[in-house]
Amino acid sequence: MFTGIIQTQATVVSKIHSQGVLRLVVSVNEQYVKHLDLGASIAINGCCLTVVKVELSNHDVVAQVHFDVIDETLQLTNLGQLELGSLVNYERSVSFGTELGGHIVSGHIHCTAKIAQIVKLENNYKIQLSLPKKWQKYVIYKGFVAVNGASLTVGNIDEFGFWLHLIPETLDITNLGEAVVGDEFNIEVDQQTYTIINTVENYMRQHS
Repeated sequence: MFTGIIQTQATVVSKIHSQGVLRLVVSVNEQYVKHLDLGASIAINGCCLTVVKVELSNHDVVAQVHFDVIDETLQLTNLGQLELGSLVNYERSVSFGTELGGHIVSGHIHCTAKIAQIVKLENNYKIQLSLPKKWQKYVIYKGFVAVNGASLTVGNIDEFGFWLHLIPETLDITNLGEAVVGDEFNIEVDQQTYTIINTVENYMRQHS
């Protein structure tokens, strides 16, 4: 489980695809791997991945974290589109006593949303996202959504998807401000909204 509060950005330093699995390696400051065990969960661009190897350097403060990503995950998320040097959002899983500053995020991506428009204002960004029709009903005005793992409030809703309004702090700590029109973000809809809508629809079908 995660909070949707991005801790830092990591850099993709290696990606080797073999026999249906991508070995993804990212570099990150060593402070973000303290007490990190093999098998631990880390959200990379909001996608929950399992740590399979951690390398610490004796020469600097940069560590490398290895993950194995299966083809199904690559097809469902934007992880397959990463290149060497790409910045990814990085959040370790919640531990006991962690402040829940965002909302509960599972790390299970539902779909990707394509950037249709970016409006750069003096102190913030407005980003219009085009969402697959199947998932539009789960994104509601002023509700929660995780975008590349970042817990955000939904802005305006339109017939194609929704808008994000990003403050400078969010732009600084995440990779959302690096994206351009046509890029895709990983989307995890709010689990409570998802459950309520599906429950009501199932009830209506059974009693119609």
